[in-house]
Formats: sequence, structure tokens, C-alpha cells
Amino acid sequence: MKKFLIIIITAMFVFLCAAITSAEKSSPPKKSKILGGNSEEVKTMIKDIHWLGHDTFKITGEKVIYTDPFKIKRKDSADIILITHEHFDHCSPDDVKKIQGQNTVIVATPDCAKKLTGSVKTIKPGDKITVSGIEIEAVPAYNTNKQFHTKDKRWVGYIFTVSGKRIYIAGDTDYIPEMKTLKNIDIAMLPVSGTYVMTAEEAVKAALDIKPKIAIPMHYGSIVGNKNDADRFAEKLKGKIEVVILNEE
Repeated sequence: MKKFLIIIITAMFVFLCAAITSAEKSSPPKKSKILGGNSEEVKTMIKDIHWLGHDTFKITGEKVIYTDPFKIKRKDSADIILITHEHFDHCSPDDVKKIQGQNTVIVATPDCAKKLTGSVKTIKPGDKITVSGIEIEAVPAYNTNKQFHTKDKRWVGYIFTVSGKRIYIAGDTDYIPEMKTLKNIDIAMLPVSGTYVMTAEEAVKAALDIKPKIAIPMHYGSIVGNKNDADRFAEKLKGKIEVVILNEE
């Protein structure tokens, strides 16, 4: 009888562990907030923004918009793809093809365009275009104290409006004077890893100049940088600007 009870208890334990493991695997990716971001307004503003790692975001609304697709894990059909510059981790033709449909429009700098196929619109800092009803503005993105992204390349960040929200993705940039001129930004996606772009501390200065309602750190956890950079960025802006750190999906 005792041996029988042990067998039953063991079997129940194994079944329970298997059920927990299965539930964990089937759970959808979670979007998290490290500091702030608890208000309903913030939750509403970020609900359609998905971070896929590095500088890759999928934004849904009137259209499906991807930024700098890199290491795309699953096929999709984007309405618009925004590419900031030609480096392999931002302009990746193989990754573009994974999300490129028959009607996808790609907006990119001229040096990227020659690597891509399909409907490609070229853009430079200062240009404004409308694609499928989405207003898109190209703004400068460059290094000030390193030579990876020089100003003469005329690479860009983007400001675009989705569901009434003005979203700024900075691209690969340092903290630059032009950031002081950016107005009425609702959500700013800023690089924080240093080395090739601004550090977390420099990104804090950028955020304070831009004054977005929400700042989202990016450009870490893949090529360079880690979550500590995002955490430092959030901590230094605590009580000043709402920072949302997204889990990679």
C-alpha cells in the first residue's frame, strides 16, 4: 500500500511539472515596464509598440510599420518599413524580405536603396513624405565624438504619426543639437548602449531636450550593450520623464 501511494504521488508530481512547463511555453511574450508606466494613459500609448530587439520595432495602428528589421524571427507583411542607414544591423535585405509583401513601401536612405527591391522611397534629413496616409519626417542622426556614423553620410532618424501619436526613432546617433528642435513628441525611442551611439547618460540629456511623454530605450542586448544600460537610463529619468523598458518579443 505504501509503495502504491509513493507511485501515485510521484505520478501526480510529474504531471504537475509537465503542465506548468507547457503553460510557460504557450504563454505569449510579455511587455514590461521597469520604472513608471503604470497609468492607463501610458499603457494605452504603448500597447501597439512591440520591441523585436536592437532597433527593430513593430508598430501597429492604421498601418503595420517596422523599423530597421534585423534578426526577424517570424514572417509578416509590413505596410511600411523604415530604415535609418546602411549598416548590416539596420539595413538587412534578408530580414526585409521576411516582412515584405506585395504592397510594402520601404523608406530608406539612398545608400540602402541599392541593396533593396520592391517599392523603395529614398529620404534624407529634412525631408517629409506621406506613405499610405502616414506622415514621415527624416531627421539627422550622426556621431559627434566617433566616426561610425558621420554627419556627411546624411543618415536619419524618423518622426512618424500613428493613431494620433508622434513617434520618434532616433536611429544610430549621439546626443546632437538638432534634438532640441524636435517638438510635440509623444514617444521617443533612443539608443542607450554607447560605443557606436550615445551612452545611457547622454540619452538622458537627449530625452530632457526632446521632452517626450514616454521614452523607450533601444540599441542594446544584441550587437552591444545590455539591460543595465536601459536600467540606468530609466533610473536617471525617474520623476522627470516616463520611461518604459519593453521586453524583447
